[in-house]
Amino acid sequence: MKSPTLLTRDHFREGVFARDGHLCVICKQPAVDAHHIVERRLFPDGGYYMENGASVCEEHHRAAEATTLSCDALRQACGITQLVIPPHIYRDQEIDKWGNPVLPNGNRLRGDLFYDESVQKVIEPVLHLFSKYVKYPRTFHLPWSPGADDKNERVLTSTEQFKGKNVVVMEKMDGENTSMYNDYIHARSMDTLDPHPSRSRVKALWGSICADIPEGWRLSVENLFAKHSIHYHNLQDHAVLFAVWDDRNVCRSWSETKEWGELLGLTMCPVIYEGTYDEELIKRLHKPVRGQDECEGYVIRTTDAFPYGEFRKWVGKYVRQGHVQNSHGHWKSKMVVPNGVKCST
Repeated sequence: MKSPTLLTRDHFREGVFARDGHLCVICKQPAVDAHHIVERRLFPDGGYYMENGASVCEEHHRAAEATTLSCDALRQACGITQLVIPPHIYRDQEIDKWGNPVLPNGNRLRGDLFYDESVQKVIEPVLHLFSKYVKYPRTFHLPWSPGADDKNERVLTSTEQFKGKNVVVMEKMDGENTSMYNDYIHARSMDTLDPHPSRSRVKALWGSICADIPEGWRLSVENLFAKHSIHYHNLQDHAVLFAVWDDRNVCRSWSETKEWGELLGLTMCPVIYEGTYDEELIKRLHKPVRGQDECEGYVIRTTDAFPYGEFRKWVGKYVRQGHVQNSHGHWKSKMVVPNGVKCST
């Protein structure tokens, strides 16, 4: 299938109107706008693709902006068969106009632009559909990450944003990404944690600290109790904290993250480097084995706070060659092999 062609703003408008006969694709009244089916701000290139445009009248433009008229309904009305979405969105995840994930039951999760004031105004009719729980974002590979060979992986197009910034480089741990709120705990899938021997400890940990997590805040923790593709022998703990998010969906600064870890008695994710961004130094950090344990790779983030919508700008990962392929086959269906923890002295 031919790749979509990026157009200028004027050519986008002219092309969409011409394709749709200058009529609203929903009601066939005269069209007044070439509507972006998925918001252009979610695309790094502006999203001016014919396959991302629909001719609409004023009434149906309002409905599309408010998301009471869905992206799929617009594509069907236009006869669009090629899905064009921002590169950081999973292709199997239905989203609304503003990039908010739509769940099978019709409810929604808060996406990149949810807290934008202009977006809040236009989606007011559907705000009751939104869950307060948030899916952990997809981490893009650093340009030199060998694990980016997998065709489904995404890569940062530039690291210029890090230059002159203070960053922290954490070891990328091979466990289960877990989010903790004051009233809920879930893995990356967003479903509540099913009973499983590998989850008993992290659920007990959450139960001991959840009352101290502020309303609307969440902790990002890696659950390392069970072996996935790496068998650890010298972990500091079976659960490590690597991010804290506030009630405005802002990832708090690294110094604040450490403060929360100390306050709640949580072990921090192992840090390999912290300081001014030095690309050549960071490229040399990864080693296949660190101590007695294999090392999956590392994750770099700015030490500053940043909003959820800028995650893919300020966080990147390096993954060892072949790790994705070696991780195939779900660990939950296998016998639980506990990882080892260092003995305290």
